[in-house]
Amino acid sequence: MTIHFYAADEVPYGCFSNFSDHGFDLDGAWWPTSEHYFQAQKFKGNRHADLIRRARTPLRAAELGRDSSKPLRRDWERVKDDVMRRAVVTKFRAHADIRDTLLSTGEEKIVEDTTTDHYWGRGRTGNGKNMLGRILVRTRNQLHAELTAALHGGSRRPRR
Repeated sequence: MTIHFYAADEVPYGCFSNFSDHGFDLDGAWWPTSEHYFQAQKFKGNRHADLIRRARTPLRAAELGRDSSKPLRRDWERVKDDVMRRAVVTKFRAHADIRDTLLSTGEEKIVEDTTTDHYWGRGRTGNGKNMLGRILVRTRNQLHAELTAALHGGSRRPRR
């Protein structure tokens, strides 16, 4: 089975959306959503980044982040996946309820069900890279490993 998600208000998997209302602290600032964080990182270190962080909605943050009149940081294409990974893992570590939802998906494939984004989602043809879905699966595996280690005392065996 495959889990599909898209809109932030869909139950139970809307929390997988970058527009979901699950803020977090990262890099010394409060981010209302992972969309705010992701879009602002395109302009890290300048005033436009803070304008995005303070946007009233994730949609507005996305619009500001896609403003083609503002130059992206030079290394954006190289770092964007890592930026998304940091945002997603931080969001799910900060909120036990959505962490539980993510962990409850077991070994299922997770797909962002959008026809308009071939990179982050499944894309129009259904054969998109689904990078957000892949990052969610990686985050799920990482959180599962952390939880397992914590339950087993770091899973270290005593020396003999």
